[in-house]
Amino acid sequence: MDLGERLLRALSAPPGVPAPAALHARWTVDNALRLLTSVFPTFLDAVRGKAVLDFGCGAGFQCVALARAGAGHVLGIESNPRTLASARQLVEQHGLAGRVTLRPALAPEDLGTRDLTFSQNSMEHFADPLAALRAMTGALAPDGRIFMTFGPPWFAPYGSHMHFFTPVPWVNLLFRERTVLKVRERYLSDGARRYEDVESGLNRMSIRKFERLVAQAGLRFEFRRYRGVKRLDPLTRVPVVRELFVNEVNAILVRKAPSPDRNAAAAQAGAHAEAPSTRRSIPGTPDHTATADIL
Repeated sequence: MDLGERLLRALSAPPGVPAPAALHARWTVDNALRLLTSVFPTFLDAVRGKAVLDFGCGAGFQCVALARAGAGHVLGIESNPRTLASARQLVEQHGLAGRVTLRPALAPEDLGTRDLTFSQNSMEHFADPLAALRAMTGALAPDGRIFMTFGPPWFAPYGSHMHFFTPVPWVNLLFRERTVLKVRERYLSDGARRYEDVESGLNRMSIRKFERLVAQAGLRFEFRRYRGVKRLDPLTRVPVVRELFVNEVNAILVRKAPSPDRNAAAAQAGAHAEAPSTRRSIPGTPDHTATADIL
């Protein structure tokens, strides 16, 4: 055992005793939408009567809660087989099998069918986050929107998600990866040797990485709000420093509108087409006004 491991052990809770930072309220169907409605106050109005996708639905609490709140149909995607089984059981218990569909991945018939997609506390866990964003986008109807909230991101005080055993902030920056995961073995024995290998997966999602992936997925921000640690929201606007102090990411994403050059090219191509009946228009994106953008 090296010095780093001994030090981190001394700074962590004894096995079997949760660290104070790990104490959280238990999710239920009744409180499953609490975070979403606090971040997006009009969220319930947006989902009533709509086809909704819960991408990374976990144990299904949000899916059931959305159906009960009036969503027309809810499609939940969860890649973890054990968690998906729990979600299916919950849906059956509430008699919602006809209004909630659960799958391990999107099916071809799901493409273009969702009025609204949301992802809660999942973006930092996806093994391929760009593929996940593209999948969410592909499931949307032309004027659909993605509601997303997640945190903490990678460089936040507890971005490594190791607070269930240690209250040490920025443990992933202060200690080597091998040291952190070696100490973690005292609490969980899943054989993880890298952060990416833990059961829920950690893709080291920074703020800069998230913004880059949004652009690469052909999306733009309609709404964006980063919440700071200990309400230090001014620090979320400072380049570089924000990576250490953004604790929660909230965003509404929509497809980017086609550029003027692409529109002109499409119009010119249409003017010279010999068979107008086969001409296909380029779907546009409605012009939404951001309700808040503090970056």
